[in-house]
Amino acid sequence: QVQLVESAGGLVQAGDSLRLSCVASGRSFSTLSMGWFRQAPGKEREFIAAISWVGAKTYYADSVKGRFTISRDNAKNAVYLQMNSLRPEDTAVYYCAARRNGATTDALDYGYWGQGTQVTVSS
Repeated sequence: QVQLVESAGGLVQAGDSLRLSCVASGRSFSTLSMGWFRQAPGKEREFIAAISWVGAKTYYADSVKGRFTISRDNAKNAVYLQMNSLRPEDTAVYYCAARRNGATTDALDYGYWGQGTQVTVSS
């Protein structure tokens, strides 16, 4: 079993940066592919970024490419989402997710989820 705990989000202004972290329980973190998703009010959960367990290959949604960076530290059982140049449309609840095997962009492929953390970007 894997439990995921995300760091607190926050309220920031447009153009600011924020880093989210997610720490996983268990001893098999290095074999987990990790993803970040977000859900804004009235919208479906959308893929943001993912990082594979083999080779730390990364994937990004077009909407965040060049602004967000996903990374992992297997020694700390942690995955990070560095968010730069934040925009009001980035406002959402952000979720960390994990799955065994390769990284994907489909939320349905992820079996483990964090509780979500609110990120609000004011204009």
